[in-house]
Amino acid sequence: MRKIIIGTRGSELALWQAHHVKKQVTDLGFDVELKILKTQGDNIQHLSFDKLEGKGFFTKEIEEALLNKDIDLAVHSHKDLPTTNPAGLIVAAVSHREDPSDLLLIRNEFVDTKMLFSLQKNAKVGTSSLRRKTQIQAFRNDLIVEDLRGNVPTRINKLRLGNYDAIVIAYAGVTRLALDTSDLYAYKIPAWQMVPAPAQGVLALQIREEDTFLKQALQQITDSDVQRKIAIERGVLNLFDGGCQLPLGVYCEEENGITKTSVSKAKNADSAPVRMYFENKNATEILKDFNNIKPQKVFVSAADNDFNFLKKSLSENGFEVKSKALITTKAIDFIDESKTDWIFFNSKNAVEYYLQKQKIKPEIKIAAIGNATANLLIQNGYSASFIGEENSIEDSAKKFAEILGTQTVLFPQSFKSLKTVGSLLPQSQTAYVDVYHTIEQELTEQLVAEIYVFTSPSNARCFVKSNTDYTKKIVAIGTATAKVFNENYTHLFIARKPSELCLLEKVYEVSAM
Repeated sequence: MRKIIIGTRGSELALWQAHHVKKQVTDLGFDVELKILKTQGDNIQHLSFDKLEGKGFFTKEIEEALLNKDIDLAVHSHKDLPTTNPAGLIVAAVSHREDPSDLLLIRNEFVDTKMLFSLQKNAKVGTSSLRRKTQIQAFRNDLIVEDLRGNVPTRINKLRLGNYDAIVIAYAGVTRLALDTSDLYAYKIPAWQMVPAPAQGVLALQIREEDTFLKQALQQITDSDVQRKIAIERGVLNLFDGGCQLPLGVYCEEENGITKTSVSKAKNADSAPVRMYFENKNATEILKDFNNIKPQKVFVSAADNDFNFLKKSLSENGFEVKSKALITTKAIDFIDESKTDWIFFNSKNAVEYYLQKQKIKPEIKIAAIGNATANLLIQNGYSASFIGEENSIEDSAKKFAEILGTQTVLFPQSFKSLKTVGSLLPQSQTAYVDVYHTIEQELTEQLVAEIYVFTSPSNARCFVKSNTDYTKKIVAIGTATAKVFNENYTHLFIARKPSELCLLEKVYEVSAM
């Protein structure tokens, strides 16, 4: 029986990873021993990653041990590996992928569920990653982000000691170590919202290229689906010539045979990242689209204090942005005397005007269309038990009908609303209350832009009434807004989700065409 020496760092997470691989390799029929090695990243704890020289500061010493034949197999967090192996080494296998999301852990006294990420305003957040810093500050520029070093338990302990109000770490590390964080508030940030590091949540099994016998054996435990996806992620990283210190997130997933890749890249630690989304594109094509982005004049149909995330990102990346709401809204005096099991909000305006007059009883469940509407509910102290997608109204109505069962639902709405979701539910179970008027304004000035962004059907209708140039590039937040534009509009684009973030992705995509 051949003996295999596995080289690993000595942190709790690295040892978990090494023992996990040890069991798999033992099951292949090898005698396995672990050898702990120190790396530059372990020895230097007083500097942030962007101040350490070179790349691979968690891997270099382990790779040297491989080349010197002191060990036979190295187990790495794949995201820590440089994109190019040293001569003579290869990654022979990769693991199943743990959930790659980032996790925000918050001390309970700094939780504010009315704010995005449930984090109090002006909170101090610890992270060692420029990628995390640029993304979280793009969403919340009030947050104070400071360097955080140490292994996973050490970082969490620093939070508990009050060095930080919150920290951002990889969800995979907490899960693999089965750490008890019940004394803290945990908010898992979806990967589509905060893009993970390339290959985050994946283990890399590195060997000497000449060791063909071990390479062949390791093929039995490699995850080929994960291998294919992270090849795109790390391919993008390689083309951007980046390492851990590059503010770059890349995440690839597959759905119904479609490869979907999200990318977030900032110029430096203090700039807003460019966000792009791709379907069925390889790393070279993705880089080409990034390089083709041309700052342009953009009009956004929103009030000055709305869609600030979108406008800030575009402005900081050279775009000239003008925003103006093409509609006004006015409250309707109403009394809600209905007895209902659910209240369903189709828009932010419905939330705003309903809550001006009414409080929602604790026993009533809440539903919403779109994350923007759901977030406004959170800001007012409520949470939605169901959130549907605006770009899939029929599907959302079907899913909600299954939850609704025989219960009743009330829809606060605009006067003469289209009743989009309600019209697809049993009439006997639905009720409506008009809470506001939508007033479409008459355009008195010419809107000059290269890309026009529409955030609601009402804003779009106002524009269409006075526009006769069908060649304009139109970006719509969802299908309901897109339907306002007829077939004469030949350059119509729809955000993949009805959110400000996905609207931003689409604007960058259009600017690269």
